[in-house]
Amino acid sequence: MKEEVKKNAERIKEYLEEHRCLDVEILDLSPECSWTDCFVIGTVTSVGHLKGVVHQIWGLFNELGLSASNRHKSPGDDGWELIDLGDIVVHLMSSEMRSFYNLEKLWKKVETL
Repeated sequence: MKEEVKKNAERIKEYLEEHRCLDVEILDLSPECSWTDCFVIGTVTSVGHLKGVVHQIWGLFNELGLSASNRHKSPGDDGWELIDLGDIVVHLMSSEMRSFYNLEKLWKKVETL
């Protein structure tokens, strides 16, 4: 993974932890994936928490010079928001969604940072 991508992913992880997201992980996908370098995955505690984090995180993305290819005005009520930043894809998920889709297991060959 490129050093700048790693630095930005780690800053996003810190931000999510500061905003009470649980079990935040960075998966380095660069050896296995051609369309992104990493996932940042975090668990939110409720739909309200998800909406609040998504609403606030755009300031961090602007500060880091990152732009999303899929910005929504408001996240849905399904408990999962995917934010595609190109080299970094952020997944904010309810515990139920995270357990069901288990992205860490799906990408089990990759390194967790």
